[in-house]
Amino acid sequence: MTNDKIKVLLVEDNPGDVRLLREFLWDVTSVQFELMPVDKLFQALNCIKQDNFDVILLDLVLPDSQGLNTFINTHIHAPKTPIIVLTGINDETLALQAMQKGAQDYLVKGQVTGDLLVRSMRYAIQRQRSENALRDSESTLRSFYDSAAMMMGIVELIDNDILFVSCNTATAKFYHLPLEAIQNKRASEIGWEQQQIEIWIQHYKKALYAQSPVKFELPYPTINGQKFLSVTTCPVSAGGIKSERVSFIIEDISENKLAQERILEQAALLDVTIDGIFVRDLNNNILFWNKAAENIYGFSTEEAHGKNEIKLLYKEVPAELEIAFDSVINKGNWQGELNKVTKTGKDILVESRWTLVRDELGQPKSILTVDTDITEKKRLEWQFFRAQRLESIGTLASGIAHDLNNILTPILATAQLLRVKFPDVDDRTQHIFEILEDSAKRGAELVKQVLSFARGVEGKRVSLQLRHLIRDVAKILRQTFPKSIELCIDISSNLWMVCGDSTQLHQVLMNLCVNARDAMPEGGTLTILAENRVIDEHYSKMHLGVTPGSFIVITVADSGVGIPAENIDRIFEPFFTTKQVGNGTGLGLSTTLGIVKSHGGFVNVYSEVGSGTQFQLYLPATVETEIQSLPNEFIPLSGNGELVLIVDDETSIQEITKASLESHNYKTLTACDGIEAIALYAQYRHSINIVLMDMMMPSMDGLTAIRALQKINPDVKIIASSGLISSCKLAEASNEGVKSFLSKPYTLKELLNTLQQVI
Repeated sequence: MTNDKIKVLLVEDNPGDVRLLREFLWDVTSVQFELMPVDKLFQALNCIKQDNFDVILLDLVLPDSQGLNTFINTHIHAPKTPIIVLTGINDETLALQAMQKGAQDYLVKGQVTGDLLVRSMRYAIQRQRSENALRDSESTLRSFYDSAAMMMGIVELIDNDILFVSCNTATAKFYHLPLEAIQNKRASEIGWEQQQIEIWIQHYKKALYAQSPVKFELPYPTINGQKFLSVTTCPVSAGGIKSERVSFIIEDISENKLAQERILEQAALLDVTIDGIFVRDLNNNILFWNKAAENIYGFSTEEAHGKNEIKLLYKEVPAELEIAFDSVINKGNWQGELNKVTKTGKDILVESRWTLVRDELGQPKSILTVDTDITEKKRLEWQFFRAQRLESIGTLASGIAHDLNNILTPILATAQLLRVKFPDVDDRTQHIFEILEDSAKRGAELVKQVLSFARGVEGKRVSLQLRHLIRDVAKILRQTFPKSIELCIDISSNLWMVCGDSTQLHQVLMNLCVNARDAMPEGGTLTILAENRVIDEHYSKMHLGVTPGSFIVITVADSGVGIPAENIDRIFEPFFTTKQVGNGTGLGLSTTLGIVKSHGGFVNVYSEVGSGTQFQLYLPATVETEIQSLPNEFIPLSGNGELVLIVDDETSIQEITKASLESHNYKTLTACDGIEAIALYAQYRHSINIVLMDMMMPSMDGLTAIRALQKINPDVKIIASSGLISSCKLAEASNEGVKSFLSKPYTLKELLNTLQQVI
């Protein structure tokens, strides 16, 4: 205050005292005073309104005011200005009253010196300023206290209850009560339940005991549902003296609690999804790793967190990775397939979706990655496409086989008929007839192999014990295979039975064993295993076209050269072979597949170059008992003049079939399509004993013609024939009255036997 100018309002009606006081102040050289004298109270009050003063010197006896009222009126109008009472009344009682009302000092005229006056004014000004600062601080604190969003106040423990000594507006607002309805009220009086009170008391005591803040959560039920409060309590002390009171700050964290629960629920959802979800920063360091990512890649969250994703999940950095990164930065997303590796080193294929995550300012922050393991899906797709390709090849092969059948049928029949027509020719001619018939039969067998692949073969199905079949094959192999090939047979003692054609299954085993022999030119081990196996839903879902059930599994394994990976997909295609020209037709495995499929089974192949090959044949098991022998075949006999209607669109087949039957005492009528057949049957229905119907003809197919014949005569006897017919078509024909079926090309013996059985 040394260089400050102090403004003084002097309220004094005695001019002499005014002069004396002025002189006192002028004598002080360290401080400059600006004195404003007035002699009446109303003048003083007007000055107070118009200007600010550092101190007021007030006489209590004025023309317009007397005694303590003079001070009270002045203090009311200048509550923040220090007032020093300077009066001639030496009254201790009055002085005490003035000090109690707020006077900074009480000086008696005649006892005052200049130094005393100046010290008093300095002290009064300093004290008043401190009080004003304290008052302003308290006002600020009170304003903050009352405007704070969090609940604040002071409580103390009374009779096992919490008493609210004071609290702010936010507290009253939370309870929907006026402030005065909470002040000095117990918790039980404003709706607290005993459980909440006990929790508060427990932590109240902890705070007092530790003399430090204690924070806890407090559930608080309301009519709109339960809320959650975060309470911080702290012991209250004044001047280092401990108190039994504690302050509190309460925050309503209900929304935060709900948000946390939602986050936990979302995190739980992320953990139950089958997709691997992880977040990485722009340097590819992993920040988040969900449970499914652990399952897919094998790395736990602790192992993956903070690691570089490229180093963790890739053997080699693929070229498309840079393209993907550029796309997600520039476009915000990317999607594609990536080859990755698991913790165990297993290669997997994933469908990966990347999404760019930005910060509050819109700047790229991280990349959210969602990976779906599609390794198994791709494998099943490969199986499906492979099956489609084989089916397409089969369709083509079956079409060719059908045409070849129509060509071979008359050739075979003619060759057989020539031997009947010319029994007395020389040996050379008879040998030529034999060569012609044998060649036609070999051609027919070759076509049958193609059809076996394309549509499967029905054959004669009986209950079989494969143990006997395998032993018969093994006996042949030991007699014919080189001694350098060791044969191992292992058959389950309780092997189930199958319903099948023993000839066809024998052919299957021989095809596989011959291939195994050819794969071991330097010798090796050929193993044949037979065992029971039950296929469950899991296995069937992993193998396209496989249904659950009981199967007999025959394994034919060799230790030979193996099959290159690029050839595995093609080994069942007809005419595909890796053998030298003249050493194989390429129909062995295609026939094997067709026969197994026609038995309701399937084939698995496992091979590794240099380590050998393993074929597994799965055949449905049956519960029927073992059949020891097959029924004797019918001995073909000549007819007794029965009339046979031959229906076929191939003229050559008509002629040769007609000649063959007539040479064995049958009468014949011929029709080139279904329409002509219906007309002939309507004309000769009472004379025709049986109809030989080709199933595939132009204009009207065999099945339609059969239905028309059934309408004419429900008891008509029909033998169906075709070079190509599916099982469902055959079943449909059987339902329409077909008594038997001949597969083209058929021999004369087969034709006569069938006629004998049906007629």
